[in-house]
Amino acid sequence: MKKRTAKSPLSRLMTLALFCLLAMGACKSKKKVTEAAPEPQPVEEPAPAPAPAQPSAEEEAVSKLENYFNSIANSSNVNSANSSIQEALSMFANQQTPVLIVIYEENGMKDYDEPTTIEKYLNYLKDTKKNLNFISDVRVDNNGRVTELELRRRR
Repeated sequence: MKKRTAKSPLSRLMTLALFCLLAMGACKSKKKVTEAAPEPQPVEEPAPAPAPAQPSAEEEAVSKLENYFNSIANSSNVNSANSSIQEALSMFANQQTPVLIVIYEENGMKDYDEPTTIEKYLNYLKDTKKNLNFISDVRVDNNGRVTELELRRRR
């Protein structure tokens, strides 16, 4: 039998270094694999739909006034027409608020019928029982009261 000779310390050191390199290399490759895998992104919920825009004071006034005009013109009796007139007048700065009715327009120039007041116009609707005009422009003050009204003939 042969007798084993002691390995040189250099050989042992090289073997140990080789194992360390292999161990470190294995750790780095696992690290790279785990780093390369993308992290799951949190699912974003879709943004809620924007709330519908609130109508401006002018748009709101036009809507209400059109309803009052139709209500007055289509009222079945004088008392209901008068109560609708009083409700409509509460939307105006005063009973003498001007109402302008456009009878002709060309190149931005408008011709108006004889100016009237809102009180006279509402009574005209009550008497004729016809709402032949629509609101084309309305001016509102800071308090939300109508200060001027422009109408046009329906076609």
